[in-house]
Amino acid sequence: MKFITIDKKDWAKGIDKSRGTYQLFGPVTDINGCQIKALDADVQPEMEYTDSVLSAKSVLFPQSEKILVTSLNEADDDHHIMKRADGDYTPRAVIGIRPYDARAIQLVKMNFDTEDYRDPYWCDAYEATTFVGLAINKPGPLDFSTSTGTGPFSEDGLDILLADMDDKFLAKVLTPKGEAYAAACGFNTEADAKESQVLFDVMRKDAEKTISSSVETDKLKDKTILDLYEAPFWDDVAFSCINCGTCTYVCPTCWCFDIQDENKLKASSRFRNWDTCMSPLFTRHATGHNPRGEKTMRVRQRFMHKLKYFLDKYDSGIMCVGCGRCVKSCPVNIDIRQVCETMNNYEKKE
Repeated sequence: MKFITIDKKDWAKGIDKSRGTYQLFGPVTDINGCQIKALDADVQPEMEYTDSVLSAKSVLFPQSEKILVTSLNEADDDHHIMKRADGDYTPRAVIGIRPYDARAIQLVKMNFDTEDYRDPYWCDAYEATTFVGLAINKPGPLDFSTSTGTGPFSEDGLDILLADMDDKFLAKVLTPKGEAYAAACGFNTEADAKESQVLFDVMRKDAEKTISSSVETDKLKDKTILDLYEAPFWDDVAFSCINCGTCTYVCPTCWCFDIQDENKLKASSRFRNWDTCMSPLFTRHATGHNPRGEKTMRVRQRFMHKLKYFLDKYDSGIMCVGCGRCVKSCPVNIDIRQVCETMNNYEKKE
């Protein structure tokens, strides 16, 4: 681990220099707000953005991704045999990812890279990616990341963590991947490690002090699943929900997807696409039966998965990083912080 000082006058030049080796992704503002997306050759990442509509989840897990292809032409020797679609897994770097979003990728990794199964598409993309984080000096009013196991200066899942110091960035290089990216940019002005760490600690404490929002999760682990499942408050939580799925699409830790096949002439392709547990079709069986046919059931599933099932299965905290996107984006003002408080404090009446 080492610290590097990057003068902002040299920043754009260094980023452009790295394009010869890396595909670049970063925050860019368009008509839909700030998005984390691929950077065109003449586009620099916007390093003064407040927050992004979506996280960097799609860099590893695209909204629509071709995964298998096959020929339907029986004249071909390998017709009707599904093969992995070609993918681009050359080195890439996500610049300006927020610390809580990097933490979210580590939570998602528990689903795609397990002892029993390694999802090749997600894992190959993950291994090809360098994550350059941008610390949050001034957290927003909906940020409750410090109570979810991360925070504005968290290093979890990052290869480099940048701290904005007005006329320069102070970069904490955390991994060999981070060292390789810094070298590709030509950023090599080392800073005193001891002094730099003190600066990071002071900035982290100042940032964390400004966070006023939080969630309590201390009692969730000891709750019985069936008690929470059968709790009487779910109808009230789901009352205003319109099942739009916005919360799941903006969430950096949601990983649900659907599989669809598309045929064109003598070729067939299989895609996986983001899906949402809020949709009435999500769990509908081919028979027409739907085990979550009612809105309340779907809302309960979302929050039970985030705040109870995941916690019990992995013992790594809740499946939420406190970014506040779902709170901000929900059109009917459903607030995960309030739901978490209700679940955490619920006691079954005998």
